[in-house]
Amino acid sequence: MQPTRPTEHSRRNVRFLALPLILAGCIASKSDVTVLQQDIMLVRAEAAQSDSARRQEIQRVMRSMQSLTDSVSAVATRLTRMRTDMQGRFSAIEDDTRRLQEIAGQSQARMQELRAAVESRTSAPPSSASPSAGAPAVVPGPNQLYQLGRDQLLRGSTAAARTAFEDLLARYPESDVAAEAQFYIGETHAAEGNVQEADQAYARVASAYPRSPRAATATYKRAVAAEGARRTREARQLYNEVISKFPRSDEAALARDRLRDLQ
Repeated sequence: MQPTRPTEHSRRNVRFLALPLILAGCIASKSDVTVLQQDIMLVRAEAAQSDSARRQEIQRVMRSMQSLTDSVSAVATRLTRMRTDMQGRFSAIEDDTRRLQEIAGQSQARMQELRAAVESRTSAPPSSASPSAGAPAVVPGPNQLYQLGRDQLLRGSTAAARTAFEDLLARYPESDVAAEAQFYIGETHAAEGNVQEADQAYARVASAYPRSPRAATATYKRAVAAEGARRTREARQLYNEVISKFPRSDEAALARDRLRDLQ
């Protein structure tokens, strides 16, 4: 017995029954799309709101940084102005000190010349006295010898100057110009390029005349010479010696500066 083939009427009924299901599926798909679109719009709105808040925060931070930069610039400007003012004041003080030292040096030189002149007149024999073959030779005083040594040194006659200074120390070791004479012996050696002899002469100033102002100068010169010869440890030791033994001297201030720059 052959199976019964569906009639046209039955097929039409099947399509009619399936139509509601198809329409329901379409309606569900449109609803899902609407919900999805709403979710997308919400996400975009939240993202825009977050971006706006982030931009506002960035702008706030940038304003704070700009304010801080302006404050730092203002402080730097004030510090630069203060540093310039202080440098100007220090320069003026240094100029005044230099002028005072020059005046003091000139006065000291003039005083030395006067003392040498007084010694010369005192030691000279009376003009009315008749010369005699057995009369003793006139011995120059310490100030005369010192002035003679200085004059010879200024002329560039270092050997003659050194002879005068050495004669002064031999005859008048307790003279008030003895420290000066010893210092200038070192200067004559330095002018001749005799580094070791100059160092020894300067060292003698500090050891024999520690209370003389020339002791600080001589020690400082030794330190500078050692630094120039790359004897760094010795130079540092001598600079520290200037600072510790002569803390109020001009050389102590110079030694502090040199120590800061010393490698």
